[in-house]
This record gives sequence, C-alpha cells and structure tokens, in this order.
Amino acid sequence: MSHAYLLGLDIGTSGTKALLIDEVGQILASHTEEYPLAIPQPGWAEQDPADWWRASLICIRRALDASGVRADGIRGLSLSGQMHGLVALDGAGEPIRPAILWCDQRTGPQCEQVVSAAGGFESLLGMTNNAMLTGYTGSKLLWMRQHEPQLFARMRIFLNPKDYILYKLTGEFSTEVSDASGTGLFDVANRCWRHGLIDALGLERSLFPRCLESGQVAGKIAAGVAAQCGLPAGLPVIAGGGDAVIQTTGMGLVSPGIVGVVIGTSGVVAMGLDRFAPNPGGKLQVFCGNSPDLWHAMGVTLAAGGSYRWYRDTLCGDEAAQAAAEGRNVYELMGEAAVRSKPGAGKLIFLPYLQGERCPYPDPSARGAFVGLTLGHTKGDITRAVMEGISCSLKQVSDLLLSLLPGVSARYVIASGGGAASPLWRQILADLFQRQVRTLAGSGESGAYSAALLAGVGAGVYPTLGDAMKLLRAESETDPIAANRGVYEDILGIYSDLYGQLSPAFARMGG
Repeated sequence: MSHAYLLGLDIGTSGTKALLIDEVGQILASHTEEYPLAIPQPGWAEQDPADWWRASLICIRRALDASGVRADGIRGLSLSGQMHGLVALDGAGEPIRPAILWCDQRTGPQCEQVVSAAGGFESLLGMTNNAMLTGYTGSKLLWMRQHEPQLFARMRIFLNPKDYILYKLTGEFSTEVSDASGTGLFDVANRCWRHGLIDALGLERSLFPRCLESGQVAGKIAAGVAAQCGLPAGLPVIAGGGDAVIQTTGMGLVSPGIVGVVIGTSGVVAMGLDRFAPNPGGKLQVFCGNSPDLWHAMGVTLAAGGSYRWYRDTLCGDEAAQAAAEGRNVYELMGEAAVRSKPGAGKLIFLPYLQGERCPYPDPSARGAFVGLTLGHTKGDITRAVMEGISCSLKQVSDLLLSLLPGVSARYVIASGGGAASPLWRQILADLFQRQVRTLAGSGESGAYSAALLAGVGAGVYPTLGDAMKLLRAESETDPIAANRGVYEDILGIYSDLYGQLSPAFARMGG
C-alpha cells in the first residue's frame, strides 16, 4: 500500500517550522528556521515578510531531505501562523512596509475609533462577538491610514502572516475563518466579514481577501515555487488556521470541559465549543473553529514562552555558554536549577507583562516585574519564579474561560507548545490548576503538526477533522501533588493582587 504524506508549515513569531507526517500521524521530519523581531519603538513589534518566505523555502526543502520521502507522495500542505499581523500589499502583491505583529500595542486610539464607529461597545460585541484589541488587524489598518497615508493609499489588499505565505506558494489571495476572526472585523456567528462595520470605518471592501473554511483548498503550488522548494507543482494547499486556534484544535479541544494550555511565544488557554457562544463583556476571544461546525473560546497572554526566552537571552548567558560547550539544550540547564528551588520559589513573584497584556488584563501599559527579591534568593528561585508567574497568568485566564460556561468545570488540562516539554513546568501547571496535565504526541511541534492533520482533511486523506483527531495519542500524564496545593493557592493569591496594586505605576511608565 502506498503511503500518504502530509506537510504542515507554521509561520511563528520566533521562526518557521515545516513538519512532515504520514497518514497515521507519525512525525517523519521537521526543520525550523529562526528570524529576528524588530522593536522600532517601545510597544511596537514588526517583522519583514521576506524573512518568513525565505525561512519557509528552507524549512520545506530540509524537512523533505531529512525524511527521504519522495515529493510526489505528499498529498497536501496546510499552514498555521501567528495571528493578527498586518501584511499590506500593493497592486503587484509586494509588501509596502514591515508587517505589524500580533503583540504590537500602538493602536489604542484606533481601537476606540472602531468602538465608536460600531455605535458603542455592546453594539460591537453584537457585530463581532469580540472586543477590538490593540493586537487585532482591524485597528492596525486604521493606524496605517492615519499615520502612513501615502503607504495606505498604495495598499490593494492585506493578509495575515500565514496567508501571505499561502499567496507566495500559490499566487492566491485568501484567508480563513479562524484567522479572519482575529481581525476584529469578522462576524464570528455567521462566519463572514462584517461589511457593515467595515463600511462604517470607511475601509474599502476590496482590501479584504476572500474567506474560506480552514479545511478548504485555497490554491495549488505554483510551478516556479515548486522548483524552489522541491514540492510538486499543483500540490493542494489547504487554508489552515491561525496558530492560537489550530494548535488547540490539534489538541482535541472540540467540546467544553477540556482546557488546553499552549505555552508558545504567547500563552493561550482555550476550550472548544460545539456551538456558537456569546462573549459577555468581551473578556475572552470567541473565534470560528477549524471545521464549519466548531467554534473556539480562548484567552491569550502576550508573553508566556516569550518571557522565558527573554529571561534566557538576558540573564542566562552562563547557562547558554555551558550548553554550547556541552552540546546541550540551554533550557534543560535552566530547568535543572529551577528543580532545586522549592514550589513557590521562596515567594518570589514574576509578572510576565513584558509586552503589555491582553488577558486577563487588556492593558498595553502593563509592565513585567520581579516582586519579593531578597538576598536569600538563588538563580534557581528566579528561574522557577518566571515559570510560576507565567503559569499563574494562565490559571487566571482558565478561570475566566470557565466562567463563560456556567456549570462546566475542567476535567483535565492538555498542555502544548515549547513550555510543555518541561516536566517541571507540567508539574507546576498541574499543581496550580489542581487537574491532571496531559501532553499529546506531536505537542512539542506547535501548530505545524495540527496544520499537517488539517492538510489531510483538505486533501481527502481523512473524511473529517474528527477522524484526523483520532490519531492523537497521549504522551505524558502529570497529576497534581496534594502537598503543593496550599503553597500555590497562596502564591496565586499574591500574584492576583499585584496587578491592581501596580497598575497606576504601569500607567505612568506607559505614558
């Protein structure tokens, strides 16, 4: 029997990953290429789309080479990618400025303009079921029109990051419902652009790409691209999903009661919905899911793994040098020091608001902090405090998420993303959530694995998304330690008080 192979491509903030699986979900090869993040001003975040494209070509070819799979055995490719980014293209399909990313915080005034144009906050929720957040693409369009009018006049269409790569692969302009949900200008209940709001903002409808369901074929690999990356010309490219949604879909989150935690650059706490649900107060994000009958509720923190990476790069130079000398992973060395610290890290608290915050506090002025440092704290305590502070933030979001559905409680937690590879981090999550924490095979591969499964749905390898998810296998199970419950309840209580106590100072710093 001939095998069917599927390719997932994840356009992340830190780098791009290509991953190849077979039809039973076995990972055959993957490759990652990193690229820089530009911070032109405090609170801004930009990247060059050319870096994504260059990384995509390298990743695809190297994953193919490492797998030894014949390219003509690949049945489909699908994409995952960082959400909300604004890629502004001219009439020739060329970017006219660097992409403004999901974690960029410059658009506060433009968010207010959207609320006003909608007729007030409650009216906006009635249109989109979501608040307009500073990270969303819609407010970026208004910022560009106001601050870069000459560039804005040249724009003929905008895309989100993964959709730009889809365009480069196929020549087709499109997005899909989960990424479109994150623009803030999308009717999530009816799965279409909210044209009335777009018109009220004075934006041309022609700027908005066609919108597909996630499992639809968006285009086929162009002949010139095939020669560059080694894929066969005409290979179907499936629309895919925004990373915050597709990652959790690939974790099996398609019904209430199972909480998913993704520790990537951002932190995502999510739950699948088998029907549309209103979002009272707009405290969470309720987006379309990756199948026409699915929706997705989540809260996103802006700097989860991003905070840990900042800590590595800024304060763990000795560990990085040791890891390089010994041929080890620097995060393993950092984790070994943190294990020697006790739960609670000596009541040292870390606030992970390094890029402002989105949930549970939609505050672009929020700042990171270590609170409670003493002469007695060790490097291991500091490392553990960073992990625990990020985890406290995720627990706050989980509590808010479950409040959306009264009577529903978490049966267990599924962890994914780079942070879930750490046994210590999984134990911290289990102790804070007081629930078993599970990981699934492929969970360390982020959105690329989920994209590969969705490629199989779109290419007809799997009849439905539900059939694809039957391939998901438990990899680890971590139970909470009863003796740590009181420690973490105390730490979470202190952590939860600190934002309110420090937010006036954050506002002054942000100004």
